[in-house]
Amino acid sequence: MEDLNRISVQEFKEKTKLALSLILDDVRSMANVGSVFRTADCFRVEKIHLCGITSTPPHREIEKTALGATESVDWVYHENAEALVQALKSEGCRILALEQAEGSVSLTDFSPEPDTRYALILGNEVFGVNDALLQHADQVVEIPQFGTKHSFNVSVSAGIFLWDYFTKTMGKALD
Repeated sequence: MEDLNRISVQEFKEKTKLALSLILDDVRSMANVGSVFRTADCFRVEKIHLCGITSTPPHREIEKTALGATESVDWVYHENAEALVQALKSEGCRILALEQAEGSVSLTDFSPEPDTRYALILGNEVFGVNDALLQHADQVVEIPQFGTKHSFNVSVSAGIFLWDYFTKTMGKALD
């Protein structure tokens, strides 16, 4: 870790985070939950909101892929994702949904606004983002796809979006 100049969990907690949180709604796979935690740690995501049937730490199956990121990344459980989204919106947070939907904008065309807090909804592996949550989204973003499959794994989608968001904002707030 020293050779890689990695920071400690305590140092991570004290560092500036991206103005972005993730909402995992009804994500079934604990491996996906752990992978999202690990990727969120890499990009210093502000917080992960775990909703509905999404499993919560501590759990051995989450830790297999999180590799300790459940200790560094702040998280909270909410039974009702719709109530969470409404609360975040009332606090001035812009809600994004990552989904293939009518009216979506390609990730290549998505431009994060400066000085704006965002929350990104990631949905169930089979059914995607719940229709009720899509109705509350300020913007629906879709990752372009060119193969025979019609979706990415939810943790892969999170990684693609986070890298894109980070490069577009250049992680400006991070030190």
